[in-house]
Amino acid sequence: MRGFISFADHLSTSVGKAFSWCIVILMGGTCYEVVMAYAFNAPTLWNFDFSLQMYGAIFMMAGAYCLSTESHVRGDVIYRLFKPKIQGYIDLVLYFIFFFPGVIALAFYGYEYAALAWKIKETSWNSPAQIQIYMAKALIPSAGVLLIIQGISEVFRSIICIKTGHWPARMVVAEETEKILMRTSQDEDQKDVI
Repeated sequence: MRGFISFADHLSTSVGKAFSWCIVILMGGTCYEVVMAYAFNAPTLWNFDFSLQMYGAIFMMAGAYCLSTESHVRGDVIYRLFKPKIQGYIDLVLYFIFFFPGVIALAFYGYEYAALAWKIKETSWNSPAQIQIYMAKALIPSAGVLLIIQGISEVFRSIICIKTGHWPARMVVAEETEKILMRTSQDEDQKDVI
């Protein structure tokens, strides 16, 4: 189980970091559009659709990364008060009730959706540039598959937590702002004492 967790975390982290470069590309495209529109009075036809595709790629492909680093938004006001073993049971049950049905549907129906788009070489119907979007639609089932892999990893984490009473370590940990601020203020208090 730990081997699969490591594999899934490495895969999700690698894909998430690779697609984070879309932010740089998106920023470059936006800057280019602003310069062309306002400095040269020659706005582009393609940039709006390009920006949507880049944002969509970031959004879809960052899901597994966020799951692997626990950076998704959670309503854990009561959850975090429980012991880790209870949290493991709660996560295990909720992954099977809510998570897996949704991501399996995303992968399965996303594949059909993307396959049809590739078959007809779909272009954007609301764009004067008629930009091709079938390649971007291939990210839908890809995101679903990555989320399934990371979801299995999270189930394994829950099982390990139930058995040991401790959560397995993560490659990358996303901390809540309040924890960072508390640690920073504690560090400053210790410096003042010294």
